[in-house]
Amino acid sequence: MAERATADIKVSSEDPKKKKKEEEDKKATEKKAGPSKANGDKKDEEEELSEEDAQLKSELEMLVERLKEPNAELYRPALETLRTLIRTSTSSMTSVPKPLKFLHPHYPELQKLFDSWPLTEDKSLFADILSVLAMTYSDTQPRGTLRYRLLSASFLPASSTIPEPGSWGHEYVRHLAAELGEEYTIRQEGEDAIAPPPTAEGPEVARSEPVKIPGTIEDLRTLALECAKFFLSHNAEPDAVDLFVELEMVDRIAGLVDMDTFGRVCTYMDRCVTLLPPPDDVTFLRTIHKIYLQFSKFPKALSIAIRLNDAELIRQDFDSSGNPIMRRQLAFLLARAQIPLEWLQPPASEDADAETELPEDVIECLSNTHLSRFFKEFGKEVGVAEPKSLEDVYKSHLENTRAGISANVDSARGNLAGTFVNAFVNAGFGNDKLMVEAEEGNSWVYKNKDHGMMSAAASLGLSLLWDTDIGLSHIDKYTYSSEEHIKAGALLATGLLNAGVRTEADAALALLGDYTTNPSLSLKTASIVGLGLAYAGSHREDLLSLLLPAVADETTSMEVAALSALSLGFVFVGSGNGEITSTILQTLMEREDKALDDKWGRFLALGLALLFVGLQDASDATLETLKAIEHPISKQAQILVEVCSFAATGNVLRVQRLLHLCGEHLEAVKEKEEVDKEEKKGEKKEDEQKPDDTFQSFAVLGVAMIAMGEEIGSEMSMRQFNHLMHYGDAIIRKSVPLALGLISASNPQLPVLDTLSKYSHDNDLQVALNAIFAMGLVGAGTNNARLAQMLRQLAGYYYKEPDCLFVVRIAQGLVHMGKGTIGLNPFFSDRNIMSRPAIAGLLTTIMAFTDAKAFILDRYHWMLYFLVTAMYPRFLITLNESLESLPVTVRVGQAVDVVGQAGKPRTISGFQTHQTPVRLGTAERAELATEEYIPYAHVLEGFVILQKNPGYEKEEAMQL
Repeated sequence: MAERATADIKVSSEDPKKKKKEEEDKKATEKKAGPSKANGDKKDEEEELSEEDAQLKSELEMLVERLKEPNAELYRPALETLRTLIRTSTSSMTSVPKPLKFLHPHYPELQKLFDSWPLTEDKSLFADILSVLAMTYSDTQPRGTLRYRLLSASFLPASSTIPEPGSWGHEYVRHLAAELGEEYTIRQEGEDAIAPPPTAEGPEVARSEPVKIPGTIEDLRTLALECAKFFLSHNAEPDAVDLFVELEMVDRIAGLVDMDTFGRVCTYMDRCVTLLPPPDDVTFLRTIHKIYLQFSKFPKALSIAIRLNDAELIRQDFDSSGNPIMRRQLAFLLARAQIPLEWLQPPASEDADAETELPEDVIECLSNTHLSRFFKEFGKEVGVAEPKSLEDVYKSHLENTRAGISANVDSARGNLAGTFVNAFVNAGFGNDKLMVEAEEGNSWVYKNKDHGMMSAAASLGLSLLWDTDIGLSHIDKYTYSSEEHIKAGALLATGLLNAGVRTEADAALALLGDYTTNPSLSLKTASIVGLGLAYAGSHREDLLSLLLPAVADETTSMEVAALSALSLGFVFVGSGNGEITSTILQTLMEREDKALDDKWGRFLALGLALLFVGLQDASDATLETLKAIEHPISKQAQILVEVCSFAATGNVLRVQRLLHLCGEHLEAVKEKEEVDKEEKKGEKKEDEQKPDDTFQSFAVLGVAMIAMGEEIGSEMSMRQFNHLMHYGDAIIRKSVPLALGLISASNPQLPVLDTLSKYSHDNDLQVALNAIFAMGLVGAGTNNARLAQMLRQLAGYYYKEPDCLFVVRIAQGLVHMGKGTIGLNPFFSDRNIMSRPAIAGLLTTIMAFTDAKAFILDRYHWMLYFLVTAMYPRFLITLNESLESLPVTVRVGQAVDVVGQAGKPRTISGFQTHQTPVRLGTAERAELATEEYIPYAHVLEGFVILQKNPGYEKEEAMQL
């Protein structure tokens, strides 16, 4: 009984539309028919066919019979009719076209017939028709469509051409494209690359095994070009790109695109870049760049050149536009990316007599000299120009602490936290009450002790950020102070003031250059760091002579050597400078183990790593050299160099390698303990374990560094961090919050905030401390109310823990950075371009927190100022062609990814209409709400120059 029931179920699932009676009839016929089941199906089919279909079927069968007759004159008309019937057949998207369905059973005999025909033009047409029919046999006879298509082309005489694939319809071209990719892979990697389809019948297996496809690889590519033309003309740009990727000829797409298709092709290719392994990603970017230049889209081309970090391309793109206003717009883009000015000068050998000087207005845009003025105006427009006091940020009346309890907090520590909060909150406005506008002799500097004075004096530089004219006069009075720490702070302030801004006077170099060899440690380190921050990303060769000797000299302390290397890393970030690389490597090899064990060792390695930011495989030789160093610092340096090289590429293999390093420690230590219990003593084991710890910490940060470039990678890494938090050792748990802070800097998503909030109450105070700082990074410059509330609760929760309270205060300062106008996110231009100096600043500050007790909570709290290279206003300011502010209405909303979507979908959702200047969040995008102006820039972000739309007036007149 049970068996019969299962049989019933089977039949009903095969044919659910029939009524019960018909099912029973069918079962009876099947039993009678036995092996001739196919014939039974045929009979049923015939009964179902409508009159029209029956007529079509008989006509097709008659045409097939015609082809079997000996009279060759009948072949051509029969084939022509077949072709017409197949082409004109229309059917719903889900069902097979009728002619293909009816011709399916005749396919094997038509194949035999085809083999017996002599070589004629008719045979070519026959092959073309078989190529279409082969689609119905693709499971048992792989790549039949492609085989007959190529045969058809080869049988034609040279004078005539085969009709293009598109004439058979979209489905045929897609089928052909899939088979082209498959065939190319087989030819490159052999038959094993693609698994053969499973077949039940013996003879067919024998037939399908030696599938021999005629034609060379060039023939395959020629056919692919025809398919791509069809795709591009039918809004299927992604299919065209995918086909070219499979056939490794993506650079050829530049010749096929036109005004209508190039935009969609480029946006799709752009989105693919993060998912491709090197070197394909670079090939893609170069192809996109070529297409943009073809259609004179200079800002888009330049943004690709910046991503490629190719000095030659950047110079060509910048020079290729003859329009002086477009050059100013390009200059704003280059200034935002902090591209060295020297890259834009033509090589000396080329045009010795040519005019090398850029126009003054362009130099001003390139040097970012407008930034301070516009930023202050922006502050007035959005109503945040007034200075904020510490109490405005802390809002301690909302904290739920009991009165009188906070008296036991070290007041100097509280004042030090106040220094940073005041500096971050009022950054760039140059009007804070504690430092800039303090009464004579009543400055906040004197409310700090010893090294606290250095940070307090340096906070002037942050408060007056980018304002080189007024800033220097404010800082100047502190440089004459008899107190060494204040003087050092003033030197650091000079460096901070010039971060991201270039001036003709080169004040930072003039003021700080003399102090790099000063016998006083604090003055020396302040000037070295100041130079690194002032010239971050400038690749200034004249700084080598000032900073490199300190790295090479073995007699200098590790602190000075490491900070010099780090400053060189900042100045030459992403340059791969050979001289600095070899000097740092030599230092690592020659220094004694005791020196390399120093806590500053990690920053020596980081200085080396920063030289390779975004250079991918260019760091291979350095990595090999590092392997030769026996000290454990070698492993830390290897990880840092690799991570910086592949920063924001989303490279999956590198992430896997780092995760492996994070996971390996647990088992390794257990095994060591078991095996070495009797043999080795405890001390040696401790020595082995310590470096292990540090490199794992960097590996966790590395996962965030590599994944931060794209959303999918970021989400996946968040899950990994969750696992690491559950199963990792203390060192790993300590680093996870920092990695979360790095991966979503200035982008406060709820899941991240909730996770960090949970970690901020962890039993391990180190984890809690780092989580609190990460909360500051995630909310930097967003004024996020929920986050501010969380931090106020933490201030109450940790009122007895001075260290944690100090970091809570700093986090509060970061959240309200620039009163909510300055962000830390290293990506700009629609989150496509990575700012290398910003990456350097974020990573350095976070590295200082990997051992907070030794750096930030010790005398080196000034290391928080490394964030300055990542600080940039999150605004959109529209300017007219004379670079004066021009208010227009814009829509600001959440950015929506519309790649590959049909039509012209909206690129933003949930928008609000504002008048510029306007603040943009990390995940927000703006578009003009009026057609009166046309922007010169491709992305509305930062400074955008607008041009009056010449056609706008006419439209308005028509409406009237």
